[in-house]
Amino acid sequence: MPDGGGGKGNLCSVSSPSVAFGATSPLRGRIIGQFIKKLDKLPLGTYLCRMTRYSLLDLVPVIEGGTVSQSLANAADLARHAESVGFQRYWVAEHHGMTGIASAATAVVIAHIAAATNTIRVGSGGIMLPNHAPLTIAEQFGTLDALFPGRIDLGLGRAPGSDQRVARAMRRTLETDANAFPQDVMELQSYFANDGQTGIVATPGAGADVEMWILGSSTFGAQLAAALGLPYAFASHFAPDALDAALAIYRRDFRPSARLAKPHVMAGFNVFAAETDAEAELLATSQQQSFVALRTGNPGQMKPPLAGYRESLGAQGNQILDHVLQCSAVGSPAKVARGIAAFVERTGVDEVMVTSAIYDHEARKRSLSITADVMQELKIAA
Repeated sequence: MPDGGGGKGNLCSVSSPSVAFGATSPLRGRIIGQFIKKLDKLPLGTYLCRMTRYSLLDLVPVIEGGTVSQSLANAADLARHAESVGFQRYWVAEHHGMTGIASAATAVVIAHIAAATNTIRVGSGGIMLPNHAPLTIAEQFGTLDALFPGRIDLGLGRAPGSDQRVARAMRRTLETDANAFPQDVMELQSYFANDGQTGIVATPGAGADVEMWILGSSTFGAQLAAALGLPYAFASHFAPDALDAALAIYRRDFRPSARLAKPHVMAGFNVFAAETDAEAELLATSQQQSFVALRTGNPGQMKPPLAGYRESLGAQGNQILDHVLQCSAVGSPAKVARGIAAFVERTGVDEVMVTSAIYDHEARKRSLSITADVMQELKIAA
């Protein structure tokens, strides 16, 4: 379970930070190190007193011309790589009826990823609980915990993860109600605790050591996570509007629980890293195309990078991207370091949930390596 960092309350005012450098390539080390030295001259006022953890959210993208089989194989390979460079968690998300996303059977994909790795935590970011009976999720994640003890996370959201046509096809009943999300979460907690409140013993599930998180893109999830004393993850990588308000509410209203003594926050952040700004900006155009396609009602498989894509968009398309991708760093190691440092300084998050949907698999792995180097370099102590 999270160690309960307190966010902004755990920031230290210092006049001259010292930097602990991690293992990295000599070139990247010099580039990032030069940027770190400049922090002394920046009027940031406060610096992190601890290492901010970094994790990965993967939608298991299906690229144009690719297959689901290849996407799942890439996910396992990417998870192994993320584990090797120090990522804390690897989460996949529940989406349905989308030809460009292969993680619909989320618990099955989690088992696939966990089996391919050894130590990294694996989980959902998230399971859309209104789509399921809480007992079913207790059994699925209880099974995962039995197979991979101490490594399974269960992030819970209340969005459907689909449109209404797909929701009906999933045979959701008239009794299913997203407004019942808090009750469903507590029912799920009861199954894991095996406290007898439901009159049912979830098998598997009872007594499972599954780390539960509440996910959100508004203040609703923040209020629920605070009330239940659970860790909270905010979807700022695509819905940044309520980020500051949600984190403030969560920290202000947090009630300690048997699972968590202090608030623990993670927030999504897009990272597209390469050796040069130009290369990173080109890699980012695949996800940009996906965002515009989704927001304009044309979702599909992930397209290859397209030079000059932003310039080719009209005002509406650029406004969409400028809005949804506010929480992003796109560029060389030094530029990515600046972006991540500013985001952590602004939010005081305990963990950064990196998202990085890149068309070319090897380029995606390189982006994660640079991101890991940056996060290690940004370990600043008072």
